[in-house]
Amino acid sequence: MDLSQYSRRKAHDVRIGGVTIGSAHPVEVQSMTNTDTKDTEACVRQIERIFRAGGPIVRLTAQGRREGENLQRIVRRLREEGCDAAVVADIHFVPEVAAIAAKYVDKVRINPGNYNSSHGEFEALIDQCRERGVAIRIGVNHGSLSKRVFDEWGDTPEGMVASAMEFLRVCREKAFDQVVVSMKSSNTRVMVAAYRLLVEAMEREGMDYPLHLGVTEAGNGIEGRIKSAVGIGALLADGIGDTIRVSLSAPPVEEVK
Repeated sequence: MDLSQYSRRKAHDVRIGGVTIGSAHPVEVQSMTNTDTKDTEACVRQIERIFRAGGPIVRLTAQGRREGENLQRIVRRLREEGCDAAVVADIHFVPEVAAIAAKYVDKVRINPGNYNSSHGEFEALIDQCRERGVAIRIGVNHGSLSKRVFDEWGDTPEGMVASAMEFLRVCREKAFDQVVVSMKSSNTRVMVAAYRLLVEAMEREGMDYPLHLGVTEAGNGIEGRIKSAVGIGALLADGIGDTIRVSLSAPPVEEVK
C-alpha cells in the first residue's frame, strides 16, 4: 500500500479515561482480562501487565452484580498504584449491571440484543454516563441479536447494522456522542461486511462515531493471529478502525504483542 495515499475514515473524539480515540489519534490497542472480576488482586496485576505491554485500554467482564460492584475496588487499586489504564466493563446479559459498572469505570460495553425495544434502560444509562464522563460501546455480536431484529433480518450483517443504528439514533436524539461501536463475529467475512455496511449506514445519516475492531474468539496460535489479521487488516486498509483487539485464547499480554 502507498501510505501517502492512505486516509482514515473521519471519527470524532471519544474520551475513555485518560485515552482519547478517533481519527485524529493513533489506533489504540485493547485487551481483555481473563481473571475472575471478583478477584481484585488478580485483575489489578493482569491489567498492569497489559498496560505495560502497550495496551492502554483494558476490558473486564461483569456478568453480575458482584462483579460490577468489585470494579470499584479494582479501579481504586489501579489508581493508588499509579496505573492509568482506561478500564472498560463488559456487560454480558444483565442491563442493570451496566448501571452499577458505570459508577466506577471509564467505558461500558453493552450488547443491544439484551435490551428491550422501549430503550428506557438504555436512555437512563446514557444519562448516568454523561454525568460521570463515561463512554459507551455499542457492541453488536453476530449470533446474539434481539429476537425482534432477528425476525426481520435474520442472523446477517444487515441485521447487525440495523441493531447498531437503532441504538446510535437514540444516542443522537439524546445528544450523547461519547460512543464507540463494534460489530463482532468469529466469521471474518461477516465481520468485515458488517463494519463496511455500518460505515455506509452512518455516513448516510451524518454519523462519525469511532469503531472498535475485533474478530470474536479468533483462537490461539497462528490461526487466531491470521483470522484477526484478515478481518482487522482488511478494515484498517479501508481506513476504518480506531481501536483494535486481537482476541486469542492465550494470556492477554500476547494479544497486545
